[in-house]
Amino acid sequence: MKPTLLVLAAGMGSRYGGVKQIDAVGLHGECLLDYSAFDAARSGFGKVVFIIRKDIEKDFRERLFDRVARNVDAEYVFQSLDSLLSPEEQAKAASRTKPWGTIHAVLCAEEKLNAPFAVINSDDYYGREAFKTLGSYLSSMPEGSTEHAMVGYVLGNTMSKSGSVSRGVCQVADGYLKSITENTKISYKDGGIVSELDGKEIRMTGNEWVSMNLFAFGLSAFSEFHSYWEGFKRTSLGEAKAEALLPVAASDIIKDGKGSIKFFTSSEKWFGMTYPEDREIVKAEIAAKVSSGYYPEKLWEK
Repeated sequence: MKPTLLVLAAGMGSRYGGVKQIDAVGLHGECLLDYSAFDAARSGFGKVVFIIRKDIEKDFRERLFDRVARNVDAEYVFQSLDSLLSPEEQAKAASRTKPWGTIHAVLCAEEKLNAPFAVINSDDYYGREAFKTLGSYLSSMPEGSTEHAMVGYVLGNTMSKSGSVSRGVCQVADGYLKSITENTKISYKDGGIVSELDGKEIRMTGNEWVSMNLFAFGLSAFSEFHSYWEGFKRTSLGEAKAEALLPVAASDIIKDGKGSIKFFTSSEKWFGMTYPEDREIVKAEIAAKVSSGYYPEKLWEK
């Protein structure tokens, strides 16, 4: 069975100032997600599942989904604040306005996943080679496998000139991930790259391997994801901004001895839709890839 691409597209876009998931950046109105779906479909993936918010459904269908679904097997599911919460838990989190995070999003889509799957953000460009790598890996994954995978990127290739970025800094040994440390504020400063972590400034080399949330999992990972989510609820339901993060749950698989994560790498230069200024950069990058023949001018035939 061909693997599935799971797209995290329910974010609020607070720094971008709009619904960046469906903002047009291609020559014929394509969104950044069109290019991810296009690359995945040509890299061994058989289906795309989008996780979205109910309030953007109409625009999402009109600007992106209906076009993709004419060319690729595609579905979408909703992530909401009350998803996967009991009535008692909903009452405890009544003041919450921020989404619960990426592991919550993945769990919202569990019923749509019956094959090994890769996970991506909706606002990042990953490059076709990364999809080919994980498409091949997932297609040959034995049933019940606890050896998962990810693609890491060079930090210096993933920086934004528009502001700080959030990256998981990876420790790797013998081709496998050992740990991920979430660095939520990495930026250019004084001619270099600095991470503000736990109240301290840490100078980065730019050569570190980082996670861009491009993971690949067998279905066995869901038992660990559920355990992580239950633990998160016990400690964080009353917190306004706490998030259940996929990289943390992935690290727990390793830490708890429940599996391993093979570490693939990419030299692709990142671009994405984090800040309003990024839109013109993304449009220029896509136009350059079209001009070089990497993508056709009109991405889909219909």
